[in-house]
Amino acid sequence: MKLCVFVSHFRFNTDTYNRLNAERLGVIFVQNGIYHATLRENGKTSPLLEKPAEFYTLKEDIETNGFSDSNVDSRVKVITYNDLVDVIFNEYEKLAWL
Repeated sequence: MKLCVFVSHFRFNTDTYNRLNAERLGVIFVQNGIYHATLRENGKTSPLLEKPAEFYTLKEDIETNGFSDSNVDSRVKVITYNDLVDVIFNEYEKLAWL
């Protein structure tokens, strides 16, 4: 299964996230979830980025929170809302929201 999950919070229980098992996993950071793609705590990136997956974040949410593309971890692809539609409809079979 090709699964795509939306992460909209920076602080949340990662139990469900850690149990995700898919043939192909995509993670889209939106709203406050973008902090997983931009912030380092104690010199470390978010543990969510350690899971084998394709990571995306919305350019609009990055800019709304005062960041730029250069602040985004290199493992995360910055996309627009138009790109998001293409990713959802062309790359993944199922969607979930964490």
